[in-house]
Amino acid sequence: MSDTISVADLPGLAGRQLEPSEWLLMTQERVNQFADATNDHQFIHVDPEAAAKTAFGGPIAHGFLTLSLLSYLNEQKALLPDNLVMGINYGSDKVRYLMPVRVGARIRSHQKVLEISEKKPGHWLMKTECMVEIENEESPALIAEILSMFVVGE
Repeated sequence: MSDTISVADLPGLAGRQLEPSEWLLMTQERVNQFADATNDHQFIHVDPEAAAKTAFGGPIAHGFLTLSLLSYLNEQKALLPDNLVMGINYGSDKVRYLMPVRVGARIRSHQKVLEISEKKPGHWLMKTECMVEIENEESPALIAEILSMFVVGE
């Protein structure tokens, strides 16, 4: 669950490591739904029998699926300003996919606030380094810098 902080405390978040999210199970159903939504039905994602014959040993999640789950995972432990009107996905920097997420694996996110600044009154831009951990794996699934814009009311 996210926590609320004073807008005056936002600049002090830079450098802060947040608590990791809860674990999330990567299911075949989730992968299939993402494949349907994106029309990306490559066999390594949706055909467990064929995927088992590859170096992956079974189906893997789409990299973009893992990236898209950051919205859900990061919100769990986010620090959000009082009087938040809306949060906007502002972009991503330096996205790197380091290890595939196998169906049946559990993932969670780790966040570190890199920068935060007020771009115009009531509009705060936060850059967060995000790492998606795969349970029982040395290498993370991905590392990305995520940009979020928080619009704060009076």
